Amino acid sequence: MALEPLGTVAIVGVGLIGGSIGMELRSRGMAEVVGIGRDRNSFDLAVGRGVVDWATTDLREGVRSAKVVVICTPVNRIVEDVRRVAEFAGPDVLVTDAGSSKKQIVEGVEKHGRSAEIFVGAHPIAGSERTGVANARVGLFEGRPCVLTPTSRTPSDRLDRAGRFWSSIGCRVVEMGPTEHDEVLAFTSHLPHAVAAAVASAVPVEWLPLAAGAYRDVTRVAGADTSLWTAIFRENRGPMLKALDSIRDRLASFQYALMTDDEEAIRRWWDEGRRRRASFEMPDGGTHSPH
Repeated sequence: MALEPLGTVAIVGVGLIGGSIGMELRSRGMAEVVGIGRDRNSFDLAVGRGVVDWATTDLREGVRSAKVVVICTPVNRIVEDVRRVAEFAGPDVLVTDAGSSKKQIVEGVEKHGRSAEIFVGAHPIAGSERTGVANARVGLFEGRPCVLTPTSRTPSDRLDRAGRFWSSIGCRVVEMGPTEHDEVLAFTSHLPHAVAAAVASAVPVEWLPLAAGAYRDVTRVAGADTSLWTAIFRENRGPMLKALDSIRDRLASFQYALMTDDEEAIRRWWDEGRRRRASFEMPDGGTHSPH
């Protein structure tokens, strides 16, 4: 099936996610891709790697002719970026994002009438602990979920276009409300990142030469960008606190089983986690998007 030409797609924030979107669109011949950002030094790399056709620091210039604008900036900047795009983009533009939390973003956007008319919240669940346009790649989104978070105010035509857009770069599109999204992602992504950081810092540095595969695998995502994850934790604070309560209960159960030397309880505790892990399937090569 032939892919639908998209005209000009503007990407605000050309890092790992934004850069991978640009590479995917250009590799499929679907769009002219414009990169919009603050760092002129990254523009040459983005153009040289085939991430974008051209780049600019001028938002007005970058979105003026765009049919689709994708906001790939940190979650605490997305609402303001959507509002600014709404001022300069054409009347038929679709604006979507790649933020890892959704409730506060969607609520913030919908306080601004023009923004609400053109925006569809989205979260492509793909990425890596590595950041920056240098790590962008084709195929990052293939088969990965992209959660769209419409509300009663989301125009149906924009929702349809957003679904087609994310599907066109390989995503499997799922719809759920912003609140439900944040509750789910607190457990499936944000909590694992927090636990990774906790495990990483719990091991004394002088013992690291004796650490091996278990430490490496559990702590891998603790290498992600500090500013990005600080913003995500703050934006999704309520659901994150519930997730922390849940893991505290699980660890308390294990602690009590150890204190009482209850072999059967320890076995049950481990087997529950082992079975849950066995039911999880994910294609190789990617993790959650740190946005």
